[in-house]
Amino acid sequence: MNVARVEQKLPVSIVTRGNEVFIQGADEADVATAVQVLERLYAQLEKGQPVDHAEVDAALRMAGSLEDAADGDGPLEMRTHRRAIKPRSPNQAAYLSALERHDLVFALGPAGTGKTYLAVAAAVAMLKQRRVDRVILSRPAVEAGERLGFLPGDLKEKVDPYLRPLYDALHDMLPEGKLATQFESGQLEIAPLAFMRGRTLAHAFVILDEAQNATSAQMKMFLTRLGDGSRMVVTGDPTQVDLPPGMRSGLVDAVDRLERVAGIATIRFDRHDVVRHPLVTRIVEAYETETSGDPPSAPIRSTPN
Repeated sequence: MNVARVEQKLPVSIVTRGNEVFIQGADEADVATAVQVLERLYAQLEKGQPVDHAEVDAALRMAGSLEDAADGDGPLEMRTHRRAIKPRSPNQAAYLSALERHDLVFALGPAGTGKTYLAVAAAVAMLKQRRVDRVILSRPAVEAGERLGFLPGDLKEKVDPYLRPLYDALHDMLPEGKLATQFESGQLEIAPLAFMRGRTLAHAFVILDEAQNATSAQMKMFLTRLGDGSRMVVTGDPTQVDLPPGMRSGLVDAVDRLERVAGIATIRFDRHDVVRHPLVTRIVEAYETETSGDPPSAPIRSTPN
């Protein structure tokens, strides 16, 4: 494919002539971005990878990002048993890089930004590469007191509803048979936050999801479980705290205390990173506007240490 740059005082547009694509635009930067996006999509097609609306959207988000340009083969990706998971925004690329390089990562932001999904992808990829021996999934119950005893069933049945987003991500990355086998062998484990006390988690990839609903005491307890050869990822949305009024979120408290500690990365997502249905982005933006009373602010930059 030959891609030619044609600079004119026109909005960016694409014209095809045979096997050539001409990109026209008044702004050289816009033309360069369009070239980058098309070349990336054609490269995916040449590798036999499908290109749909989501892939086009991801290419547009990633165009021009430092992470995308850092490696000639494109941004970092996590290879699971079912598929390779790639970032769909610059912040997601920074997140995957932080998961690769840091033992403790905080990921903050609204729903749909890939906080949990990418953490599970990194965990499955590292388990597949035998860089960790097991993956532990944890989440606070909706009630801050975690009164699991009032719920019917055994421990797994009590906490399964709270861990459903983690299961959904695992089903996307592991064949059904292998998923069941790894749960039976202990390579995959569910561990409610209330039951983490007293453990030392060595050679494990540990994910605490919905961490905004952990108290400060619970968060300190969880973070101090980190053992040799382990990784921890703490995800949550500080705007969706379900703790009783007046009780500070353990996630907010931990980030305030630890954000500048060497070896810890903090990634902040915003509505520009939402990769679900396009309506989700507009919904998040509408709620942000209602909460602040002002137009939504500019994207918050990721700050890995």
